[in-house]
Amino acid sequence: MWEAVQSYPPQGRGLASNSPESPKRAREPNLDRRKVFIQRKSLLDELMEVQHFRTIYHMFIAGLFVFIISTLAIDFIDEGRLVLEFDLLIFSFGQLPLALVTWLPMFLCTLLAPYQALRLWARPRGQGTWYAGVGLGVGLLAIQSMVLVALPVHVALVYQLSPASRCVLVFEQVRFLMKSYSFLREVTPGILHVKGGEGAQAPSFSSYLYFLFCPTLIYRESYPRTTHIRWNYVAKNFAQALGCLFYACFILGRLCVPVFDNMSREPFSTRALVLSILHATLPGIFMLLLIFFAFLHCWLNAFAEMLRFADRMFYRDWWNSTSFSNYYRTWNVVVHDWLYSYVYQDGLRLLGVRARGPAMLSVFLVSAIVHEYIFCFVLGFFYPVMLILFLIGAILNFMMHDQHTGPVWNVLLWTMLFLGQGIMVSLYCQEWYARKQCPLHQVTFWGWVTPRSWSCYV
Repeated sequence: MWEAVQSYPPQGRGLASNSPESPKRAREPNLDRRKVFIQRKSLLDELMEVQHFRTIYHMFIAGLFVFIISTLAIDFIDEGRLVLEFDLLIFSFGQLPLALVTWLPMFLCTLLAPYQALRLWARPRGQGTWYAGVGLGVGLLAIQSMVLVALPVHVALVYQLSPASRCVLVFEQVRFLMKSYSFLREVTPGILHVKGGEGAQAPSFSSYLYFLFCPTLIYRESYPRTTHIRWNYVAKNFAQALGCLFYACFILGRLCVPVFDNMSREPFSTRALVLSILHATLPGIFMLLLIFFAFLHCWLNAFAEMLRFADRMFYRDWWNSTSFSNYYRTWNVVVHDWLYSYVYQDGLRLLGVRARGPAMLSVFLVSAIVHEYIFCFVLGFFYPVMLILFLIGAILNFMMHDQHTGPVWNVLLWTMLFLGQGIMVSLYCQEWYARKQCPLHQVTFWGWVTPRSWSCYV
């Protein structure tokens, strides 16, 4: 909690003093509070220095070895050979080169359009060319938005990209949109408040280019930097991320694919649904932990190290949360900072400081829609499981608030996470195989949005 207070001190003052009242003041709606970047390590890096925690890490590695041995043993017993097959991994990353080629125009539009628009707006006013420049800047941003929105969708639908290749496009699409908005939102007010007839100083192009690659969604002219790059640390994190990818493939291939492929061949029943959800809780929570470790720790730390980005607080101790409100704040600090700064705080500016409830609901609504869009884009069908779970999470956010402490509430939160992951894995896997087993002869809107797993069996 103290790190959260440090990250958002009131504007014009130093870091919040270390007093008992600081956390209480941090919960109050202060519209002048801004994200402050300081040099600090990721929490898991600090915990890895403790032998007891490293043992837990070694247990997960041992689990990966068990999956490998299990796969080899089953293949040897069934087919008489010792070969590791990665069909699921190859399928998931099918047409990856096409996704990378599509990424290039998306990146160029994001690199050029917002910065050039800002330079046009920063020119001295009082001239007729300034208004033309404003219109041209708006046009550039409109073109960028159309490219970022339409191009990935067009490529994914026309070329039928595989799920992992779609992940690359949709994550970069959302990331570029969020970074562009942050850049314009942070810099434009200062330019527009310059007196007429005077030109404003636009940020340097190098600072904007650095921002596009550094692991944060909040733009600043400069960030705290480390003195050197530890390339062994970079290689270690990329290797761990790759290991998590193989780990996830083994989990899906051994615990999910056989079960849900067979379910699509049987009639839909409540009993089968409940049993499948309970079966999917373990692989679901494993997938949650792997995504967290691979992306929020390994991937972001690798890029932070290469770019000498010193603020490594990409997450906090979400596993100790006793309320959903604290879990949402600490699970993904990178996205939380963006939502807090540009949805919650701007919502309070528009609605008034007393409208904390509507501002908080707007954060949940934006996050739910974006998450549902990502799942829809990656899987290729609309099945609003994530949207419904987010609405349930919004209710739990108000029921399980920060005043609830103690181990019982932490156990309750983990129980809800287990069940939630089981519901997601079970329902999405069932729908995936149902659409493979029972394809539509004629694609219609209602056929696209109606769950196929409720009526399909062969």
